[in-house]
Amino acid sequence: MSRLPLAIPCGDPAGVGPDLIASWLQAHPDEADSVVPIGPADWIARLGRGLAVGPADWITHPGQPDEAGQLIALEAMELAARGTTGGRFAGVVTGPVNKKRLAEVGYPFPGQTEFFAARWGGEPVMAFAGGRMTVGLATWHLPLADVPRTLDAAAVRRTVRALIALRTKLGDARPRIAVCGLNPHAGEGGLLGKEDDAVLRPAIEALRAEGHDVSGPLPGDTVFHRHLQGEFDAVAASYHDQGLAPLKTVD
Repeated sequence: MSRLPLAIPCGDPAGVGPDLIASWLQAHPDEADSVVPIGPADWIARLGRGLAVGPADWITHPGQPDEAGQLIALEAMELAARGTTGGRFAGVVTGPVNKKRLAEVGYPFPGQTEFFAARWGGEPVMAFAGGRMTVGLATWHLPLADVPRTLDAAAVRRTVRALIALRTKLGDARPRIAVCGLNPHAGEGGLLGKEDDAVLRPAIEALRAEGHDVSGPLPGDTVFHRHLQGEFDAVAASYHDQGLAPLKTVD
């Protein structure tokens, strides 16, 4: 494992991020050297550690986001991204941001996932490993109406392979991955939508041909229960809320 610390940008400094980070540091004093908080100077001074960004005289008003705070949040993210590619940090744990207010200062991304994907390149996958569930998303922060035309075989393959890599690192010898159908009942043989048979099934069959243990497309209303019962090690969801509603309910 890397001995480099994790960067923790504060997120919106008027939000809950700074308090969550401070609480974690207080609860885990033995691990304090493993992280580097990044945020406004007054907060860093109170923590007694980390990297200050933004004007030194900016004053936090909890619950009242402003333009200066959004610029601090963005500067903290940029510093974390540069530090990770530059060998300063092993990775990044982000505080929550105010996406609407960030957009008002010119932030072009729908979320932090897309920001780091743009800064780091490669083929990232949005995935989550909770205490009981492991879930990956084939599409991220999109309007629901855009999902069917965005979801393609390449996204399914990329998500499944990332979940296999993640579960292997977590100790599974041969991870079992379930793929959610896009439509109710995984399309019901084409009666409830064509995408499951036209897009998802060929991608899954190709992954099986490579020797991977992949099942689907399976109905999204039952597959997470089967995951919790131990039938699968991870689930690849077709879109954001399909995967994160059950995961956040459980984990």
